[in-house]
Amino acid sequence: MIPGEAPREDVLHASEDLKKEAHISSFENFKELYVKSVESPDEFWGDVAKDFFWKTKHTGLFLDYNFDVTKGKIFVKCMEGATTNICYNLLDRNVYERQLGDRVAFYWEGNEPGDEKTVTYRELLEQVCKFSNVLKSQGVKKGDRVSIYMPMVIELVVAMLACARIGAVHSIVFAGFSAESLCERIIDSQCSLLITADGFYRGDKLISLKVIADEALQKCQDKSVVVGRCIMLKHLSKEEEEASSRPGSLSPPAKRSCPGLQQEKQAERVRKGRPVPKVPWDPEVDVCWHTLMENASAECEPVWCESEDPLFILYTSGSTGKPKGVLHTISGYMLYTATTFKLVFDYHPDDVYWCTADIGWITGHSYITYGPLANGATSVLFEGLPTYPDVSRMWQIVDKYKVSKFYTAPTAIRLLMKYGTEPVHKCKRSSLKVLGTVGEPINPEAWQWYYSVVGEKRCPIVDTFWQTETTLPFFGVVPAILNESSEELEGPSEGYLVFKQPWPGVMRTIYGNHERFETTYFKKFPGYYVTGDGCRRDKDGYYWITGRIDDMLNVSGHLLSTAEVESALVEHEAVAEAAVVGTPHPVKGESLYCFVTLTDGINYTAALEAQLRRQVREKIGAIATPDYIQNAPGLPKTRSGKIMRRVLRKIASNERDLGDVSTLADSAVIEQLFENRRCTAM
Repeated sequence: MIPGEAPREDVLHASEDLKKEAHISSFENFKELYVKSVESPDEFWGDVAKDFFWKTKHTGLFLDYNFDVTKGKIFVKCMEGATTNICYNLLDRNVYERQLGDRVAFYWEGNEPGDEKTVTYRELLEQVCKFSNVLKSQGVKKGDRVSIYMPMVIELVVAMLACARIGAVHSIVFAGFSAESLCERIIDSQCSLLITADGFYRGDKLISLKVIADEALQKCQDKSVVVGRCIMLKHLSKEEEEASSRPGSLSPPAKRSCPGLQQEKQAERVRKGRPVPKVPWDPEVDVCWHTLMENASAECEPVWCESEDPLFILYTSGSTGKPKGVLHTISGYMLYTATTFKLVFDYHPDDVYWCTADIGWITGHSYITYGPLANGATSVLFEGLPTYPDVSRMWQIVDKYKVSKFYTAPTAIRLLMKYGTEPVHKCKRSSLKVLGTVGEPINPEAWQWYYSVVGEKRCPIVDTFWQTETTLPFFGVVPAILNESSEELEGPSEGYLVFKQPWPGVMRTIYGNHERFETTYFKKFPGYYVTGDGCRRDKDGYYWITGRIDDMLNVSGHLLSTAEVESALVEHEAVAEAAVVGTPHPVKGESLYCFVTLTDGINYTAALEAQLRRQVREKIGAIATPDYIQNAPGLPKTRSGKIMRRVLRKIASNERDLGDVSTLADSAVIEQLFENRRCTAM
């Protein structure tokens, strides 16, 4: 709200009780700190840094940078001269300095109800130290890259923190990705070691992870890239398995013994008739996590790293289909994730926090592992699906662990909305205080359902965006909205979202390709960091992320957000989901091509299509009237649930060369969409 203006009916405020205990208790408090963070960043972030351990202090400017490609190489440097270790700050400091050794770090909840584990900070530190020594025994040293391809288990957190403890650089690959995707990322990051697991379940479906990992390593070998070691965690498999060597290996089949940590649960799965993965095994490459851990020392001194040493590489999809290896460095990322977690979610020591993201994404890195642990938080780590074994699973977990801060994606919210309110109302959810969303713009209908049904109109929602966090910019972040002519727009406006100066946690480069980094994020508007997102600022000064620039349409000179059109379409009771892309138009520049998935029992008719056109026109304006609407029984999505609009643009234009679709969850939907395609005669 702007001070002095009359309150708007659609602005919802937090309760007085939440305000009293909040770290940022008022809008005036926010404004005061925000001004300090952007005008005196050295002082602001210097105060934050006092809460962490530094082996040596930094010298000079807290943040040094160049955002203008016309003035030389793009760079951001934070706390030059300082040395620290992020694992030490997350674990040793909490156990010994803050006396939090007996506090629960994670409640692990498996795919099956009843699969559970509790890990304290002291136990986590011990496991990380042991696995750090395991990595060193396998020849991993400071600066080496380690690829991690694992399900959502405690050992995934152990592996990433062990890398950080010895100064190695982890590259986590989402466990839903294909062998080709894993191979591509291993080769690009030049990883010397792969850490994986035998397998895991997604609901009823068994994912034989080791089989996929072996296929990826074979693909690497075919491309003359040899990964010397593969450490496998035994998560599901039986005590003894016949081992077969990897195709192409000269090693004969061999017996192996890899003791697991959940023998009783494994036996229970066998009794239930659950499939157990058969694990291929090459004794010249494969080593067992549990065997290595048995004799590893529980003491491991941290490696002290420079502030700008790399912490991790995380691959994100590129517009060309070739993934980009985004690189983050140690000190700035540590300070930023710790601060955003504490303030955005208003974390307090008695909270139980749950982020439902996969650690394979930036949200999981930041708000499952690094941010919460830096604050000594207790978190839920969930391996399963929100609808398995029934659609009340998430709310059952909220009640079980008394979750107070809950963070999920709009995709999950929309999925659960389809089942109505009864599954939610089966559970109390009385512990909830703050709700959060992340990953994509949330449509108003999903927001209202989340607020009214899940949070019972008493829990504020923080709609987060990795680079600005909330609809008001986070501390240190200076956004601007530009038009195509690079002019900054003032007041209520819509255009391209850019940033004028860095914050500590901003990415530093694309691994091995700094030129691509500069071209992607800085070349379009010299002097600004280009987020790749469109944005609208309202009269109250709030920023609304409208979607990727690739998802912004320029129709007759008007910049339209595909998310806005999609939101208008799904307001119709017949539409369960919608996706909108642009296709070339000889007069308007671009035309709107809409894919709609209907709710069960609804047939696609000409009358319904006319209703949808009218609804969009009424909600947004005549300029947004769809040119084409196609019935889409399914949409092309990644395994994490994101719609692949790049593929939809190809379908709309009737182009069969789809590029890399290795991350596609269901390839069968593609041909169906081509068959249903509307003619787009130019």
